[in-house]
Amino acid sequence: MKKLSELKKDSSGVISAVNGELRFVSRITSIGLTPGCSVTVIKNEKHRPLLVYSRDTMIALNRSECEWIEVEEADKGVAV
Repeated sequence: MKKLSELKKDSSGVISAVNGELRFVSRITSIGLTPGCSVTVIKNEKHRPLLVYSRDTMIALNRSECEWIEVEEADKGVAV
């Protein structure tokens, strides 16, 4: 299992857990990032927000927020 911030550009995964305080979990799940949801990393540059694509939406997340989101990386060649 990896943190969302550890996924490289153009890689995909499935969210396995959203951790943290209740307010954070509530906010993240309300924008659609829930366990079982697939995500694709569009941009992952150091010292910049992480840009992900999920549920037909582009979402920018602070790097610190990504530390609380755990993902299972998809195998290469498998569409998520």
